[in-house]
Parts: sequence; C-alpha cells; structure tokens
Amino acid sequence: MLETLTLFLGIWLLFLLLAIYYLSRSLDGNSVGPRLSRNERLSAESRAKALLREMLTESQYQQLIKYGYLEVASPSISHRVYRIPGSGGLVKVYERGCPIMELCLQPAEPLPDGDVVVMHKLMIEGNEEEYLKKANHFAPGIISLRCQHL
Repeated sequence: MLETLTLFLGIWLLFLLLAIYYLSRSLDGNSVGPRLSRNERLSAESRAKALLREMLTESQYQQLIKYGYLEVASPSISHRVYRIPGSGGLVKVYERGCPIMELCLQPAEPLPDGDVVVMHKLMIEGNEEEYLKKANHFAPGIISLRCQHL
C-alpha cells in the first residue's frame, strides 16, 4: 500500500513539475519557437498592423475594427462567406447567412494576429480548395459550446 502511494505521489509530482515548466514558458505568450524580447514582439505587431492596412480595403479594415472579424466571400462557392476572427479563434463559415462549419488552421510558428488574418484571407482567395483541405473542420458552435463547460 505504501509503495502504491509513493508511486502515485511521484507521478503526481512529475506532472506538477511539467505543468509549472510549461506555464512558465508560456507566460510571455510565446511557448513555441524562440522567445522574443518585448521590443521584437512590438515591432512584429507593428509590421503586422501595417501589412493588414495594406492588404485590406478601407471597408474591410473598418469591419475588422468595428466587429472584430473580417468576412471574405468564397471565390468558388456562391453565398458562402468566411468570417475570420481578428484576434485568434476559429474561422466561421456561413452559407446564405447560416453557420455550416468552423475551421481551424494555424501557422507552424506563432504570428501576430494581423498576419494570421492576412494569411487566412490570402489562402481563401488564392486557393480555397487547398485551404479547406488543410483546415480542421468542426460543426458550428461545437468548440465554443465545449469550452463553456470547462
């Protein structure tokens, strides 16, 4: 009985140490890839914001600022719209105003939010079929419903 308890405590301690390690790495918001200094992050955010302004029309940019998302019309499927969140999250897909699915597609390395918005926009407009092949598909609302119960 004592051996089982010792083993259990040892495993629990190992998980606790791993959790502390990963939490300490993610406190700066960059748990993957090289750590960037505050100035480097601010510079990257600034460049991303400039690229976003360059790649979006004025009405698209205003939509992103006002509503927190950018809507991109499907180049190949009529009445389909992709709603790209401005600050992370799943891309919501609507047809005739009704949600039909949510998509998850992330870059391999962390990018500023503005760069991620531009990435989604260019991939949808450039090769929608490939974008849909690479993305993970979810039923509409399934992820947000699950997260509400956590």
